[in-house]
Amino acid sequence: MTEGPTRTKQVVNDFSMVVATVNGSGSQTSNLALIRALFRMGIPVSGKNLFPSNIQGLPTWYTIRASSDGHTARRDSVEILVAMNAATFAEDHAGLSSGGACFYADYLPKPQTRDGIIYYPMPIKDLVKEVNPPRDLKEYVANMGYVGIVSEMLGIDHEAVRGALLTHFRGREKPVELNMGMITLAAEWARNHLEKQDPYRVQADDQTAGKILIEGNTAGALGAIYGGVSFASWYPITPASSFADAVREYLPQLRKDNGKNTYAVIQAEDELSAIGMAIGAGWAGARAMTSTSGPGISLMAEFAGLAFFAEIPIVVWDVQRMGPSTGLPTRTSQGDVMFVRYLGHGDTKNVILIPGSVAECFEFGWRAFDLAERLQTPVFVLSDLDLGMNLWMSDPFDYPEEPMDRGKVLTAEQLEEIGEFARYRDVDGDGIGYRTLPGNEHPLAPWFARGTGHNEQAVYSERPDDWERNMERLMRKAETARELVPAPIHHGSGKARVGLIYYGSTESAVQEALERLPDRPEIDALRLRAVPFGAEVKQFIDDHEVVYVLEMNTDGQMHKLLQLEVPQQAMRLRSLTHNNGLSLTARWIAESMADQAGG
Repeated sequence: MTEGPTRTKQVVNDFSMVVATVNGSGSQTSNLALIRALFRMGIPVSGKNLFPSNIQGLPTWYTIRASSDGHTARRDSVEILVAMNAATFAEDHAGLSSGGACFYADYLPKPQTRDGIIYYPMPIKDLVKEVNPPRDLKEYVANMGYVGIVSEMLGIDHEAVRGALLTHFRGREKPVELNMGMITLAAEWARNHLEKQDPYRVQADDQTAGKILIEGNTAGALGAIYGGVSFASWYPITPASSFADAVREYLPQLRKDNGKNTYAVIQAEDELSAIGMAIGAGWAGARAMTSTSGPGISLMAEFAGLAFFAEIPIVVWDVQRMGPSTGLPTRTSQGDVMFVRYLGHGDTKNVILIPGSVAECFEFGWRAFDLAERLQTPVFVLSDLDLGMNLWMSDPFDYPEEPMDRGKVLTAEQLEEIGEFARYRDVDGDGIGYRTLPGNEHPLAPWFARGTGHNEQAVYSERPDDWERNMERLMRKAETARELVPAPIHHGSGKARVGLIYYGSTESAVQEALERLPDRPEIDALRLRAVPFGAEVKQFIDDHEVVYVLEMNTDGQMHKLLQLEVPQQAMRLRSLTHNNGLSLTARWIAESMADQAGG
């Protein structure tokens, strides 16, 4: 039975619910059923999975945020707790907000009650016995008990839950009916035995009509496919493995020619091999890519330098996680910015794209190939675990309207017309030479791709003037890149004294935070989407007395990079960092900005 005072004021479609379970127990299916059901009801939602870096047995938490205002960032308060793990019950219970609701399994010890908390015990064991599922599915079906009880008490439509399960099981009725049997039984038990006393409930809305619910890794993989990827190599690593999984899943559906595959996807023996294969394929003319995370990027450094200096187009997705070293493999961070920018010894400057939404993951998935081939260089896309592995709402993606940009590729006919070819000669003044692809039969077409010193004709050279001329050209190309990468997004009037620069997955939290500051000094915001920085970034800093650089790492890496690359305005920049493995919240940003701006 329930305990605590009756609540009268209802809170509709506005709460954060945490489901505390054990890794490997199959709870992900149950959690996805809840979030997808809410989404089907038209309620803006987001989900964040906090899981350990082992296979099973350790605690895991899944957070579902419903927001009638459409906010999707992590919330630092918890209004609803679904407790299924005895090991963390006390801590989870202590973190529940006053006025919240606590659903807890009957096999957990009865909690030390707190004033202002409503308690709902759930007879999970008895319900499982009554359903009597197959032995190997018992643990999975048990989780559907909390789906049924929570759905009944919050008002989640059961048909929406069924639809969510049909999506998860890809239309297979048998597993859907098995799970719905448990959900229906649990909901019926709740109707007969629990009295609604907490204020939280859901109500059908229409704010998700026409939208999709998708992870950033899947979005990026689809973008790569629509961008013409024909070769992908990878080695398993959290949190990037699901990117390669999505590439492998959707390529067979979307990329066949007369029934034949027009692509190759290879799981390499390690990250060195993965990027080496991609470089070989990129040299041969394929749109080639690999995906990894921080430790993999560390191993790819030498090959990345080769691709930069030999000027071979490839795309590398870095789904960032917490470091240094192995660090926290299943936590999010933005800690690879400086490393990736200068990855490769010597004077290496890599192009970086930084998506701030799943829609931009899709866009940068195809745009990265255009940039890589136009600039003839590696292009790194820096996502992170929060954006890559969690579910986000989005408008449907726009099919690329622009034709593929293969860059400066000479055909045999063009070679015959011009009568000469020097692979590394800057003909147009943009630092980018012309190239030919293997298979071009013209006698002028061959050239030797090398990581050693070379002259304009790609011939080995240690002459100082050849080296200096080549490096000057590469730096001109780096300047050309400033004009080609995606421009930053500006928010605000442009007249505020204080500016905020941020990037990546902090977008949702920043936008919510800016709404929390109506009575504070006005703040202009600029979201970076690429490195190197264009003229807009310098102008933004020029226009503000103080500019805070917000990021999820300890060193303030983007702050340092701005100081290096926009040195004239370095004194105006202030670093604002938070790096504990969790995504930023609007409250932390708003309070930090209010304190800083007020000072």
